[in-house]
Amino acid sequence: MAATRLVTMHINKGKTIAQYISDRTDYAINPDKTQDGEYVSSYECSPETVDTEFLLAKQKYSSITGREPQHGREIIAYQIRQSFLPGEVTPEQANKIGYELAMRFTGGQHQFIVATHIDKAHIHNHVIFNSTTLDCTHKFNNYKDSAMVEREMSDRLCLENNLSIIEDPAPKGKHYAEWKAEREGTSWKAKLRKTMDDILPGCTDFNHFLKRMESAGYEVKRGKYISFRALGQERFTRAKPLGKEYAEDVLQTKISRTYVPAISVKKPKQAEDRRVAFIIDIQQKIAEGKGGGYEKWAKVFNLKESAKALNFFTEHGLTTMEELETKAAAASSDFNTISDKLKLNEARMREIKELKTHIINYGETRNTYADYRKAKPR
Repeated sequence: MAATRLVTMHINKGKTIAQYISDRTDYAINPDKTQDGEYVSSYECSPETVDTEFLLAKQKYSSITGREPQHGREIIAYQIRQSFLPGEVTPEQANKIGYELAMRFTGGQHQFIVATHIDKAHIHNHVIFNSTTLDCTHKFNNYKDSAMVEREMSDRLCLENNLSIIEDPAPKGKHYAEWKAEREGTSWKAKLRKTMDDILPGCTDFNHFLKRMESAGYEVKRGKYISFRALGQERFTRAKPLGKEYAEDVLQTKISRTYVPAISVKKPKQAEDRRVAFIIDIQQKIAEGKGGGYEKWAKVFNLKESAKALNFFTEHGLTTMEELETKAAAASSDFNTISDKLKLNEARMREIKELKTHIINYGETRNTYADYRKAKPR
């Protein structure tokens, strides 16, 4: 069983954005609560420099969009608190579930850390994700009922990992027969949810999503509510009763959030591993209360990052910081040019999409209108 809560994180009065992010992430990755950081995982950022990396993304967002943060109103980050039933889950399993929940909920478009605390009787996760997207062009869309969607995703993960869930006593709650079928792997609804979860990432629009569902062997029926039927299934299954996260409007929102048209660039293998993070000031961290185990880890971390930096300079023929700054300035200029072109292309794509809708409507009603013109008045 996992109880969850979605929390918006704003800047505290009298603190800067950097101070606030640092305070919250430091609490989450506290070595005393996470067994010296063993139960901390992250995506597109390093746990030790997460505050700086979140801040850099926000500064880049302001540079690209021209929008400055509004103190007191700006949502800096979001936190998911996920608590498990005592004795039901191991720290490793809890962290893995928290990581998968963050990936599904953010669509892999936001940096995040998952810190599993084991200092209480109940193991619980602190998942903190940046409100700014990885491409730094927009913010997380905290749509209506997003907290409910997040809770249902967490419940789904618990079922997939043979954990109990909090049963909803409301009339729309899950029947025992359905719950039992999901546990035994014979539920049509469970299979439909999994197929939708697998297919949704990468869809360009809702019609693309439906075509991919058909390719996966599902018959699609459009109406007031979208329905699907698998091969061998007797009746259609509506998407809406599967959970609020599968309602048509929510699916469309998730598609628009996770799909960002971009110029295709082939990344080198293990590009993420080649990133150079900031060197840790070990003496400062020790002064702040870090222990000997952390000092040993930080020395290894700094050595690895220094090696990455040296390899980068060697591979690109750089010998001084001035040369690096010149190349960085050129890359920034190229990025701004490409970004401007991308925005124009996106605007044109929206125009084409609207035109396509009108063409389809015309094709569907043309014969009816022609018949109407031919009909003789009474």
